[in-house]
Amino acid sequence: MLDQLLAALTEYGAPALFVVVAVAAIGVPVPVTLLLIVTGSLAAQGAINIWLAIAMAAVGSVAGDQIGFAVGRWGGKKLIAKFKWILGDAERLKNLDAKAKSWGGAGVFFSRWLVTPLGPWINLASGAADYSWFQFTLWDFLGESFGAALYIWLGHVFSDRVQEVGTIFGDLTWAILGVLVTAFLGWKLFFSHRTAGKTGPRVKHSPVRKLAEKS
Repeated sequence: MLDQLLAALTEYGAPALFVVVAVAAIGVPVPVTLLLIVTGSLAAQGAINIWLAIAMAAVGSVAGDQIGFAVGRWGGKKLIAKFKWILGDAERLKNLDAKAKSWGGAGVFFSRWLVTPLGPWINLASGAADYSWFQFTLWDFLGESFGAALYIWLGHVFSDRVQEVGTIFGDLTWAILGVLVTAFLGWKLFFSHRTAGKTGPRVKHSPVRKLAEKS
């Protein structure tokens, strides 16, 4: 797939980059981080203007994120209702909404470039949780702009070691995601045991024991 994307990027330039990153932001599995790094390498060789590439990558990603947010806002709750047997009851869905809102700008910003696999899911969750569109768009634009500039600049500086840089950041992203998932599961396990302890069955005392206690 990467070879085909690079061929399209080489032939069509910035417009192809716009389309690819927009599709990736919607949720299609595309190695967009490596693609941006390679774009920086092409910019170093004079095949594409680096500033135009950064602008098109940022705007294209924001456009894809907006589609995901819109799907969550106007269709997400209906989809969640259809699959509530997987996600849980109404109370749990309410808790998920609260968590999505609590992520706020930080969740949107860092999922644009640091933990990109979470990006499409946060887009849907933010829309379904009625998170402020203005706040979402602001942090989305800042995060996507920073990510596009970061990875394209790295490709520009290390144009002769693109594969190595892409591997490092790919491994780093999945490592961070693994830590976050582990921390979340540990948090859920801790509170589930704590809740079970508080709501455990009460032991009924026998009449004989009650008389003994009174005496």
